Amino acid sequence: MSPKILILHASGTNRDQEAARACELAGGAPEIVHINRLRQNPAQLAEYGLLLLPGGFSFGDALGAGARLALDMQVFFQDTLAKFIDQDRLVLGICNGFQALVKADLLPGPELHGAGEDGKGATGALAQRRVTLTENERGHFECRWVHLAVNTQSPATYLAEIDHLIACPVAHGEGNFQVADAQALAELEQRNLVTFRYVDGAGSPAQGQYPLNPNGSVADIAGICNPRGNVLGLMPHPEDHVTKIQNPWPATINPAHSGLALFEAVVGAMVAVA
Repeated sequence: MSPKILILHASGTNRDQEAARACELAGGAPEIVHINRLRQNPAQLAEYGLLLLPGGFSFGDALGAGARLALDMQVFFQDTLAKFIDQDRLVLGICNGFQALVKADLLPGPELHGAGEDGKGATGALAQRRVTLTENERGHFECRWVHLAVNTQSPATYLAEIDHLIACPVAHGEGNFQVADAQALAELEQRNLVTFRYVDGAGSPAQGQYPLNPNGSVADIAGICNPRGNVLGLMPHPEDHVTKIQNPWPATINPAHSGLALFEAVVGAMVAVA
C-alpha cells in the first residue's frame, strides 16, 4: 500500500499538482487538501505519513512570503503539527512552503530559535527568529535552473539515498537565506542542518557567485532540516525536474540529476516509519 501524503493547498498555492505528480512517480499516494478543510478537522493529519507544503504565493504573500500561511499553522495547527513531528512523520516544504516552515518556527526548529549565549532556546511570542528567507540580493524575481549538492551526513538520513547532484529551477523573489549572526550559522553547520547548497554543474561550491547562487543566500544555503531530520525545506523546485521531458537543455543539464531522487528518498523514509 502506497504511503499517504497530504499536500496542503491555500489560496495562491500553484505548485501542488506538480508536487503530487512527483510523489506519485516516487511511489506515494498524494492527496491535495485545502487548508480550510484541514482547519475543520486537524486530526485528519494523523492519517498521513508526510505533510508537503508546495510552492506558490500562499495568500498572495500579503504579509511577506509564506508569512500568512505560517500564521495559520501556528494558530490553528500548532499542537497537531508538534504531535505529527514528534511521531517521526515527515514534513517537506518547497519554496513558499519552506518560507512558511521557517516563519512558523518549524525550521530549523524551536530549540534553535531565540537561543542565547547559554544555548537555551526561547519559545512563544518572545522567541527571536535566528534564520529567515528575505528578498533576493539583486532585488528581483529569479527564475532559472540551479544545481544542488545534497548533504548526505545531515540528520535527514534518508538523503543519503541520493548519490548525485539535483538540477532544477528556482522561481522566487524572497529566497535569500540569512542568519541573525555568526553564532546562528555556526550552529547550523555544527549540527549538520544544512541539507542543500548551491553549486555549479560539476558540484564545485558556488561561493556566493551569481547566478550559481541565485539569491545571495549565506554559505550558499538552499535548504535545511530540523535537528530530528524529519522537517525539511528547500527553495528550489525539484518537482519541476522529475522526467526527462522537463529538462530544457539535456546537453548541458545532466538528465540523471533529476529531482525525483528527493521524492523517492522521502517516500522511502515514510515507509520506514509507517
